[in-house]
Amino acid sequence: MKAMLLAGGRGERLRPITDALPKCLVPINGEPLLGIWLDLCARHGVSDVLVNVSQHVALVRKFLDHYRGPAQVTLVEERAPRGNAGTVRDHRHFLNGDDSVFVLYSDNLTTANLRELWRFHHSHTDLVTMGVFETAYPRMAGIVTLDADDRVVDFAEKPAAPASNLANAGIYVLRRDAFECIPDGEIVDFAQDVFPHCLGRMRAFEIRDYLLDIGHPAALARAEEEWPVQRPAIDAHGAAR
Repeated sequence: MKAMLLAGGRGERLRPITDALPKCLVPINGEPLLGIWLDLCARHGVSDVLVNVSQHVALVRKFLDHYRGPAQVTLVEERAPRGNAGTVRDHRHFLNGDDSVFVLYSDNLTTANLRELWRFHHSHTDLVTMGVFETAYPRMAGIVTLDADDRVVDFAEKPAAPASNLANAGIYVLRRDAFECIPDGEIVDFAQDVFPHCLGRMRAFEIRDYLLDIGHPAALARAEEEWPVQRPAIDAHGAAR
């Protein structure tokens, strides 16, 4: 299994922390978020990880130079914004001969069972599997509507009148053919430019494990409180499989 771990954001909402650190190295109880993600990937059998960064690249490179986990990590520096889908499109060669690849938003803190998501993805033939979760704030998220087969039939980014409370988790598996749905352009976003055109060809996998977007200070403070309890779930999932 391979994964593209998207870490190219500027982390503006986490300033002043991100004035000196890239968001992917923001520590959760002393452990950089990137290290948590690499640990999660490795424990679920992801052998190759591509990480894109745009800020404080030397710090990320130094961190990865000391990384001793089993995954092979490729660091890519982005000198200009590409958008999350633009980054994935630009590095489609990373798949090499593989049929599918994880796409993971690194500003999430999670114990998601990636191996179960991968199995679900290979139980159907649609282009994309989107991890989703129940949110208490559907007006602040990308909201999906599903049919009886868990196929995504509607997607709305931050809707004024949400049709459900199932939200985009920023954890996907894309088949090779899904790259044909990513349009050309300097900055291309999955939510705005890709998913609305993939309706009927995406399945949803509900994530019931811990998941928190740490993109702002209040969420980071919450993560500091909750993570000591949640962290062992990564080890449990890895050991169980």
